[in-house]
Amino acid sequence: MKITLLITGIVANCLIVGAGIQLAPASVAQNAGSLRPAESFQSIPETRARSVALFEEAGKVIQHPRCVNCHPATERPLQGMSMHPHQPPVFRGDAGMGLVGMQCNTCHSEQNTPVVGQADTLKSIPGNPAWHLAPIEMAWEGKTLGQICEQLKDPKRNGEKTMAEMVEHMAHDELVGWGWQPGEGREPVPGTQDEFGKLIQAWVDTGAACPSP
Repeated sequence: MKITLLITGIVANCLIVGAGIQLAPASVAQNAGSLRPAESFQSIPETRARSVALFEEAGKVIQHPRCVNCHPATERPLQGMSMHPHQPPVFRGDAGMGLVGMQCNTCHSEQNTPVVGQADTLKSIPGNPAWHLAPIEMAWEGKTLGQICEQLKDPKRNGEKTMAEMVEHMAHDELVGWGWQPGEGREPVPGTQDEFGKLIQAWVDTGAACPSP
């Protein structure tokens, strides 16, 4: 069902949120690229080199603005392929859910909310039941892929996850999965969540080696 939002009060701010998060013209195809299947890396004979190559392929997702925008290095989320600061200004707050009076769910509902009667390139306000920022210790903004790799293996910086739990998070978490279903007019991350999860699993199975920092 299409929902028309009136430009008043907080709702106006929500439309600004949608406009800021809008990533590309509506004509952008919902396929930003592909991921090599995990099994295709079997041709790399040396285990560590294969592990690094697997993570570099997964890095096409991890370092995509769709993901990094929610892993900022400051208290403010990022938006768009340009990764500019969130508009209107909002901040991390408790548990990454925003400050009192302007929490994430003020504008972001449990699903993408269609918007009509606005700019041609603004089709929806993003949504997910768990919409929030990653904790500051999980910040990816400004880091190399090698640095992010080491971070993902460190329980002090990965939410105290085991590697098995990290694989589960990457492969099946619904908020992670939103990156492949961001809504019309927004570029999704490459491949599919299933392919991404298999790359992460294969990376762990080969020793979870990291690229050079």
